[in-house]
Amino acid sequence: MKLFLIQILFFVRNKKAKKNVLLLAKFLFFLAAIITLYSTVFHLLMVYEDQTYSWITGFYWTLTVMSTLGFGDITFTTDLGLLFTVLVLLSGVILMLIMLPFTFIQFFYAPWLEAQSQTRTPHSLPESTSGHILLTSFDTLAKNLVKKLKKHDYKYWFVTGDQHKAMEIYDAGYHVVLGEVDAPETYIKIQAEKAALIVATSDDLMNTNISFTVREVCDTVPIASSADKEHSLDILNFPENTHVFPFMNMLGINMAEKTLPFTQAHVIGNFEKLRVAEFPVRDTALVGKTLTEAKLRRDWNITVIGVWEKGKIMHPIANDILEQTNILIVAGSEKAIKNAEQLLTAPSATSLPQPTVLILGGGRVGQAAAGFLTIRDIPYTVIEKRKGAYKDDGFHVYGDAADINVLQKAGIDQAQSVLITTHDDAMNIYLSFYCRQLRPDVQIISRATAEHNISKLHRAGADLVDSSAAMGANYIMELLEPSDVSFFSEEMNVFSIPIPAGFAGQSLAELEIREKTKCSLLAIKSESSFLTNPGPDTIFKKTGELILAGSMESEKLFRQEFIE
Repeated sequence: MKLFLIQILFFVRNKKAKKNVLLLAKFLFFLAAIITLYSTVFHLLMVYEDQTYSWITGFYWTLTVMSTLGFGDITFTTDLGLLFTVLVLLSGVILMLIMLPFTFIQFFYAPWLEAQSQTRTPHSLPESTSGHILLTSFDTLAKNLVKKLKKHDYKYWFVTGDQHKAMEIYDAGYHVVLGEVDAPETYIKIQAEKAALIVATSDDLMNTNISFTVREVCDTVPIASSADKEHSLDILNFPENTHVFPFMNMLGINMAEKTLPFTQAHVIGNFEKLRVAEFPVRDTALVGKTLTEAKLRRDWNITVIGVWEKGKIMHPIANDILEQTNILIVAGSEKAIKNAEQLLTAPSATSLPQPTVLILGGGRVGQAAAGFLTIRDIPYTVIEKRKGAYKDDGFHVYGDAADINVLQKAGIDQAQSVLITTHDDAMNIYLSFYCRQLRPDVQIISRATAEHNISKLHRAGADLVDSSAAMGANYIMELLEPSDVSFFSEEMNVFSIPIPAGFAGQSLAELEIREKTKCSLLAIKSESSFLTNPGPDTIFKKTGELILAGSMESEKLFRQEFIE
């Protein structure tokens, strides 16, 4: 009832809505006048034919003829009456079957839907709103970021000036506020000066416009902006307190860092003195061993907190045999992880030829990957089908990567790694499967635009899949939670918690934290020390902080078991 009254008020107060209602009323008045006129003429003609009917019958006949129902129970017998019937019928088709529906939809139904939209999408936020996140683009990165914001209990709103887009966002279950993203008054109404962060992930021109617009309202609110082109970095960095991320370049470098042979672990997060890194098993001495046999904790002082397998993080099990496709997620001090990198050298590394990388797609991601490989002196070949995109410099091959002749010319038979960097997930799935059929032993690293395609890419044959949306959300989230480590999966999280009161005086072995909750204890922090990977004999003190790793469900179990 309240919503209905609000919508009525929209018609009363909105000038355009009032004008539309007035036009509809004029048309209905005109239609009523025509019906009355026809009913009057009907009576006159019936008198002329010596027939007598009531006024109600006259309106009844007029409406049945104009609406083309034509029951035939009342008819004229003269030619004049029949001509009048034809006139009423034709005008009724135009007025009632064409103009009336069009006028009703145009001047009432469409505005009514707009009124419903207006009542569901606010134009402002309460003055008490603070610490919220404002997102100016409804894209895959923003959707990934919202998942993390919800997890950390941040309030958020998407901002858009398009009413239809606002309804799309609202119907998808997100919070949205209506307002032009390049209008200063919008940011005043949505309390931008009190926001924790404003996120702009559109194109460079719009991101620049948004950044300078926000600065007209507030100089201190942090802005996180994406940058597609390198020359846009300086421009976007000009407004103070703006964090600019060239996500496409970062994605290309991230993919290139994982090409064979691995010479170092890939650090994916920091938690004070603790490092969390990806530790590949492929072509190392770890292949075929169990975690117990690998002795990573005893010999290298690093803890395995998860095992990547085809895009999923599995809980580490001591007796599971490590396979080529596994990637360990390990935690330890920077020194410990650096020392353990010796394991990443394959036993026969000295006999391996110089690594070669095949890059499918020469766009921004492919270029960034090629630039990183150039610095590392790793030979590569880029396949690009855009004519004139590159000069024939020996590093680029023109053609379609889906053509076997082009792949062979580029060196698919000799490549140790294939990077698939196109922005089309369907093409990436196709190329992953195609390259896997051609080279069952090659390492395939693919890009994913949409998160729901990650599992498909793994199924198609990709060993590793990097999502620009997930990566971008992680980097932006680190601005809000700099001490938190975010992964590409909700199955793994690093969190800190005060030492529970019942822990004092007990050892890690006695508490059986991993057995009871599947959480891994990574470090114990106190005012005077930071102990990474504590041993089973470690005795807990009364005060301090625990840093643990596990899924959200594991974190919940830990709190239920030891705190609540």
